[in-house]
Amino acid sequence: MNINHLQAYELQKEENLPGIQAKSYLLRHKKSGARVLLVENDDENKVFSIGFRTPPSDSTGVPHIMEHSVLCGSKNFPAKDPFVELVKGSLNTFLNAMTYPDKTVYPVASCNDKDFQNLMHVYMDAVLHPNIYQHEEIFRQEGWSYKLDSLDDKLEYNGVVYNEMKGAFSSPEGVLDRVVLNTLFPDTSYANESGGDPEVIPELTYEQFLDFHQKYYHPSNSYIYLYGDMDMEEKLKWLDLEYLSDYEEIQVDSKIKYQDPFTEVVEKEIAYSIASDESESENTYLSYNKVIGTSLDRELYLAFQILDYALLSAPGAPLKKALTDAGIGKDIMGSYDNGIYQPIFSVIAKNAEKSQKDIFVETVEDVLRTLVTDGIDKKALEAGINYHEFRYREADFGNYPKGLMYGLQMMDSWLYDDEKPFIHIEALDTFEFLKKQVQTDYYEQLIQRYLLDNTHGAIVVVKPERGRTARMEKELEEALQAYKMSLSKEEQECLVERTKALEAYQSEPDAEEDLERIPILKREDISGEIAPIINEELTIAGVPVVFHEIETNGIGYMDVMFDASDVAEEELPYLGILQSVLGIIDTTHYEYGELFNEINVHTGGIGTSLELYNDVTNVKEKVFRSTFEVKAKALYQKLPMAFEMIGEILAESKLEDTKRMKEILAMLKSRLLMKFQSSGHTTAALRAMSYASPSAKLKDMTSGIEFYEKVAYLEEHFEEEKARLTEILTNLTKKLFRSDRMMISFTASKAGLSGMETMIEGLKKRLFEEETKETPCILHCEKKNEGFKTASKVQYVARAGNFIDQGVPYHGALQILKVILSYDYLWQNVRVIGGAYGCMTNFNRIGEGYFVSYRDPNLKRTMDVYEGVVDYLENFTVTDRDMTKYIIGTMSNIDQPMTPAIKGERSMNLYMNRVSEEMIQTERCQILEAQQEDIRKLAPVVEAVLRADQICVIGGEEKIEEDRELFQNITNF
Repeated sequence: MNINHLQAYELQKEENLPGIQAKSYLLRHKKSGARVLLVENDDENKVFSIGFRTPPSDSTGVPHIMEHSVLCGSKNFPAKDPFVELVKGSLNTFLNAMTYPDKTVYPVASCNDKDFQNLMHVYMDAVLHPNIYQHEEIFRQEGWSYKLDSLDDKLEYNGVVYNEMKGAFSSPEGVLDRVVLNTLFPDTSYANESGGDPEVIPELTYEQFLDFHQKYYHPSNSYIYLYGDMDMEEKLKWLDLEYLSDYEEIQVDSKIKYQDPFTEVVEKEIAYSIASDESESENTYLSYNKVIGTSLDRELYLAFQILDYALLSAPGAPLKKALTDAGIGKDIMGSYDNGIYQPIFSVIAKNAEKSQKDIFVETVEDVLRTLVTDGIDKKALEAGINYHEFRYREADFGNYPKGLMYGLQMMDSWLYDDEKPFIHIEALDTFEFLKKQVQTDYYEQLIQRYLLDNTHGAIVVVKPERGRTARMEKELEEALQAYKMSLSKEEQECLVERTKALEAYQSEPDAEEDLERIPILKREDISGEIAPIINEELTIAGVPVVFHEIETNGIGYMDVMFDASDVAEEELPYLGILQSVLGIIDTTHYEYGELFNEINVHTGGIGTSLELYNDVTNVKEKVFRSTFEVKAKALYQKLPMAFEMIGEILAESKLEDTKRMKEILAMLKSRLLMKFQSSGHTTAALRAMSYASPSAKLKDMTSGIEFYEKVAYLEEHFEEEKARLTEILTNLTKKLFRSDRMMISFTASKAGLSGMETMIEGLKKRLFEEETKETPCILHCEKKNEGFKTASKVQYVARAGNFIDQGVPYHGALQILKVILSYDYLWQNVRVIGGAYGCMTNFNRIGEGYFVSYRDPNLKRTMDVYEGVVDYLENFTVTDRDMTKYIIGTMSNIDQPMTPAIKGERSMNLYMNRVSEEMIQTERCQILEAQQEDIRKLAPVVEAVLRADQICVIGGEEKIEEDRELFQNITNF
């Protein structure tokens, strides 16, 4: 790029970034003052982002509501939901927007040049020229509004963000995070809730909302980021001509203020809600929180990530172990939040008692003092450094584009200092510095200075209050009814009219010419070829190996798999426990903390999982294989150590250590409950499918609700159950971990195979050999239609069934149907009109289909919406342009860029599920050639799913009781 060609910008800094193989330029747009950061490399997955500093002055959630609202139409793209139109009709690899405590960012990514330009255009127009000034309805839909359907109805609040935050505020972990942030920074914008407190959101006026946009959404307050392989000059010229040159630089007071340190640690106590029949005993959260300098300190930013690992996060870490041994809480967690100006280090004891607060603080500080005096375990520090450096060098962010994650990390410093965007992304020198400090007292001095001597801290206690949600909902209902009764009849009629007007606005279809302004690609822009499947069947040391020859930059990704298909039904929850225990319990040669550190010093990590592979060639017979898998990644020269550690975990684990077993069960129970609260939609959908699907039943028994019930029972009755538990787990290891049950999936270049025979032979020698009885696993499915009551203010409403069971075949167009329903019919009726945060659907090759809502204020109404899908499909009529859009959106999901590890994983999954290249090619053709009548023909699929009438809802006790006729069983977790 030649910066001299760009007269509209001035170059402030130019830097090579060898750590991420890129060249970067820091620019300023001369006229508008916009900050611009370019990261040039050969990554085809291009990223654009525009962000703004958005410090909230109250807890009405205006930054969050704005983030939703600007994507609801703009000057050049006046359709009501361009965001959804892009989801349906672009080849994006990422498309979203995020609100943080101090910033709001709008990132997009795509590998297609034309598509990338389209995404940039829509997003720039959205943030700078949104339709919020012309349509108050956007604010009322996305933020909050009064809802009164008729004069006889109850007055309610509704709004997407309002309902989303009701869900967020139902989580005790969410409550704790917010209170810690608000308490530590009382004199700054961090004292306010940027996402919005549901009790405060209705105080926000439309005028305040517009003022916020006028103040902060200006190029002078913006952070523009471009990453990847593109013509940067062309993009910069376009940004200048189309948008930035229209603005003069102004002074925007958005600086994130520094909180002066406290002179003494403060204490804060707050309640969270549990269900009316839940116990308040052992349900308190105790937390110890300290502010750690600022995020502009390059070494400190990373050093405390290492300390978090060494002190707290790793199994067996001293703080975790001391608190567990002292019986303070059953799940010890922690975090180091360095995504804000003044980072926070936290130690959290979950499932504790409020009365343990003083001993909790005392124990934490005693451990820290001992570590300063006696020194931190050097191996733990080395493991922590290698753990983070391996991830930095590997740069595998799963489905998230690398450029997106780099951009977000740069904001951790750039937001607070215009001249320092690169200090954390260029981390190789920092890692070298931190390695040298291991043999000094550097880390001990950090503990002394920032944890023990630091008075800028808070002890936050979040305690349970039974029935708090029900009480608050009742108080809100009474307040709203009192307000309604204070209004004249004319004023009440006005509210009814406003409710109807909003619904009319929401239901009115966009004008065709407005929709056509949103650029889309053509079907011809999409390749008809499938991504290659890379499977080579080998036999090494007598073991079947499926080799995926892919360039991995010297890292070997291996997956050692043991067939678990014949584990008896009653033992399946124990299989889930075994998977959770291995790797975090003592072995013959290591204490569990030492084991974890040894693994992380030498490898990129070792983990266990249970996987399930449905045989798509035997769908009606419901044939599947379940496997116990140990996944590892390491540099080629470290693979022998990875195999040695796998052998240690599988064959040498001390399952008779009942003290540790009880600790793990308590932690497991806590983590499962957290998962149910944060991912209630996936939990409910799996449970609903388990009523008739053996494979879903197995998943539920090893990771879902039935698994949780077994874990909770064993923890509660541990003394009488521990001998049997040890015996079953020991027998399972002897049954499963044998060489005749083993196969290996290995992803690497050819060089990675060197020495593989010796490594596999060594592992085989450590495995069990005694003969065990094979028992066919017969799973008993039963329709239960359950409602699970929680203290939440929102629901997760799932309905499922199997269409192949009812004689309806699978077709590739079902992939398009997912996009159509999730971003058209369900989006419109469950989210836009119903006020839920989201709604998803899925249909797979083995005939399983489901609908599920996310953070939904409704229950019965959502079930009625599901019922309407058949009629919607039978009458499905759209333009050719719309049909093309749905197909492109579908292909965007299918053609996501893949990391080397994901390429190998995908190939292996297809191999295990017996999905052939021909099947995938057929499905791709069915998608690319689909017409409207193909979608109409899918009505019987949905009809079959609904006819199965399998229902599961996780949600507020009031709503579930209100609609109890829908359920066969109602219970609590």
